[in-house]
Amino acid sequence: MADQQLAKSFEGIGEEYDRYRPGFPDAAAQAILPERVDAVLDLGAGTGKFTALLISRAARVVAVEPSAAMLDVLRAKLPAVEALVGGAESIPLPDGSMDAVTVAQAFHWFDRDAACAEIRRVLVPGGTLALLWNHSDPDCAWDRACHRVAHPAVSAETDSTTASAADELPGFIFDRRSEIAWSEQITREDYIGRWLTVSSFLAADEDTRAAMVAQLNSILDRDPATADRTTFTLPMVTEVFTYRAV
Repeated sequence: MADQQLAKSFEGIGEEYDRYRPGFPDAAAQAILPERVDAVLDLGAGTGKFTALLISRAARVVAVEPSAAMLDVLRAKLPAVEALVGGAESIPLPDGSMDAVTVAQAFHWFDRDAACAEIRRVLVPGGTLALLWNHSDPDCAWDRACHRVAHPAVSAETDSTTASAADELPGFIFDRRSEIAWSEQITREDYIGRWLTVSSFLAADEDTRAAMVAQLNSILDRDPATADRTTFTLPMVTEVFTYRAV
């Protein structure tokens, strides 16, 4: 079970989350839905960072998210999407109503067995479940060092969040894993702002948070790729895990 205090830390930061968090490459959506489908659900949709890529790939796009603040942003950005308040363990949709379910940057927060049962319930037989995460490029030393400020247990090569994408999920057969490398230009201010939307920063007390930010700035000041620069290139990797409902 995910740490509920950390999970709930996102509930009031819709606008900040949308401004600072990265999007996803279109290649990730292509890997999940190479052909257009009738209906797709983006579960734990947040502010619609990944939902936006689904609109051209389905006749009906539904977003389910427990945070009202995040859904407000999603509705303003993506008025064509059906946006519903709900959680992975109790999805407000009828049985067999979705051809595919996507979960971007959120599955590790779910109660796995309960969520899998609900996802399987709303999918058609043989429907697609796709789990995806952005994470840092293991070759980018300064970004990995910053990750360890927020997540001290994370190693230099792996992100623990993707460990929830097991080869076997109840009710599903593993299909494939895809890895997509991409990059973005980001200002130093926005890079720091992005970390302030991460659960460990949100849940920290003011003094601890300030100390963590100071650590980030120290890393950026020391690395030749970022020192004395207001904008830099941030390499990213998106991992996509796809499954079929049985």
